Amino acid sequence: MKVVAIVQARMGSTRLPGKVLLDLAGKSILGRVVERLGRAHAIHEVLIATTDSPRDELIVEECRRLEVPVSRGQEEDVLDRYYQAAKSIAADVVVRVTSDCPVIDPEVTDRTVREFLEARPDYAANTLQRTYPRGLDTEVMTADALARAWEEAHQPYERIHVTPYLYEHPEKFRLLSVTGEKDWSRHRWTVDTPEDLQLIRAIYDRLGRSGDFLWSDVLNLVERNPELVELNRFVMQKGLREG
Repeated sequence: MKVVAIVQARMGSTRLPGKVLLDLAGKSILGRVVERLGRAHAIHEVLIATTDSPRDELIVEECRRLEVPVSRGQEEDVLDRYYQAAKSIAADVVVRVTSDCPVIDPEVTDRTVREFLEARPDYAANTLQRTYPRGLDTEVMTADALARAWEEAHQPYERIHVTPYLYEHPEKFRLLSVTGEKDWSRHRWTVDTPEDLQLIRAIYDRLGRSGDFLWSDVLNLVERNPELVELNRFVMQKGLREG
């Protein structure tokens, strides 16, 4: 069974344009995501799914430099982009990760994939009941479930966000929620705004530019240094139907 992590990436983010190629301790944010996913034992391959927009040629060039395969598709219909990417690499299981999560954790991702493989649902995620910090988000689905969503989802937000059709229809799909031992969901470790980037850069500066740290190290850091949490405390997460 081929497990492929597909990472969506584009230059046209609205609140922090070009964020995936911004510098993070000597490497691009996208590069950090790729290297951290590379430490996950349950993932066989990593594929970047970018768009066919000319501005995303920069992402294609970065993928060549990172020596990671890339697939190109529609910019707004991200569900179609994922479906076509999964087909292109013959994935049996698709792990969805976004390119703005440069502290994505191999242990958390491995746990989510492992529980998926053991229980064999159609879809598993550590976001159905959010207990992990935002930025460790891992969704896992069968290629068949992704194909069915691609065929049946018609609302714009379902196409933009890839997976709502799966988790909003428990009568059609078997769902599995992966949760942590405690609720750490108040923490925000993703990059969507300049304030987010300031926090993530501070994390890398303090934990090491090698990036060889775990989410528990980040948790210990921010809990010992509450001033770090203040850097992006007032950033509001965009709603599902905001795009």
